Amino acid sequence: MIEEQNPWWFHEPDPDWIEFDRLEYRIIPEWINKIPLIPFSLNFILGPRRVGKTLGIKLLIKELTAKNPYQVFYFSCDVLEDHNDLLETLRDYIKLKERKGIKTAYIFLDEITFVNEWWRAIKYIIDRKIVKNDVITLLGSSSMTLSKRFETFGGRRGHGKTIEVMPLSFHDYYLLFYDEFFERKGEEIFDKYLETGGYLSVLNKELKLEELISLIKADLRAVDRSTGTAKDIIGAILDKSPSPVSFHSIAQNVGISTHTAKDYIEIFEGLYIILQLLYQGGDRKIYPRRERKIAIRDPFIARALGLWSRRRIREEVLYEWLVQEHLYRKFGEVYYFKNNYEVDAIADNMKVEVKLTRAHRKYPKEVTVLAKEDIPEFLFNLWLSSISQ
Repeated sequence: MIEEQNPWWFHEPDPDWIEFDRLEYRIIPEWINKIPLIPFSLNFILGPRRVGKTLGIKLLIKELTAKNPYQVFYFSCDVLEDHNDLLETLRDYIKLKERKGIKTAYIFLDEITFVNEWWRAIKYIIDRKIVKNDVITLLGSSSMTLSKRFETFGGRRGHGKTIEVMPLSFHDYYLLFYDEFFERKGEEIFDKYLETGGYLSVLNKELKLEELISLIKADLRAVDRSTGTAKDIIGAILDKSPSPVSFHSIAQNVGISTHTAKDYIEIFEGLYIILQLLYQGGDRKIYPRRERKIAIRDPFIARALGLWSRRRIREEVLYEWLVQEHLYRKFGEVYYFKNNYEVDAIADNMKVEVKLTRAHRKYPKEVTVLAKEDIPEFLFNLWLSSISQ
């Protein structure tokens, strides 16, 4: 299995390299350039399934193998049972590394969360200085964030970083088609974005709604949660969106405890399915006990959840979610305000209200009011100054 997963050792191309060249829509993602390659580093690459984490890493590997193919080790851990299997696999590569006189190795372990107690093997080789001159990068489905195991590596990560990989922003998505923004083309590509979300795998006809639903359900089972309860909670969220809600109101709607509702919503957030927007008062203070808005983080995810829960998602709701998500990606936080008027998204010094048509009432001058036709250009320009993919 080790030899099969490292074909560059035999001067053979990786199947993912060949597949990448065949894709109609493709990019070399910028996030691979943010991975520290300085020894010692322990990196985590997190994000939803099928968002392109493995392909991005394979493209990085293609660059790294140019100097010495043996300095790169990749292994998809979904075939391993437990930490003992993982440790044995790592020892096999370390023996090869020593025979080849490799001083610094780049070790990529994919689907790490499939391995029972994976963290024990990683801590073992770090604590015994076996990989002190190497760079280790672990990839996992977003359930890794739920286990909180990577937090136990405090003081053991060296130069390492945690990088979150999300579906493409509208800015990067638009650039797949055109180099400059034009209003008419912006509206055309925006309509396409509402269908496919930022998933290149959807654009390339390699991912369907039903498959994404299955992946979400698999992640829920991996953390011992009921897919039936999850579906009911998703339905309650979609019924109430975009209005602010409380855990208590969702619990009442589904017929579960408030604690259970809160638990599942936090899991959805950990799986990169939703964002929670807390209330920011006129005094700029954050009020976590007040009702919160819940946004779905990508249009394709929203369509999948709508299909799963048998709910129809109104277009004005989808527009609001898109604006909230993009502001969150740029500024790292997003809130809402509601008094005698409403502000759907507050981030940094920006206040944005989303309307299906032009607003008839007057808003304070610091509030940007977006109608449907304004949204494509707003999202595109928002990303010009800071692309966080």
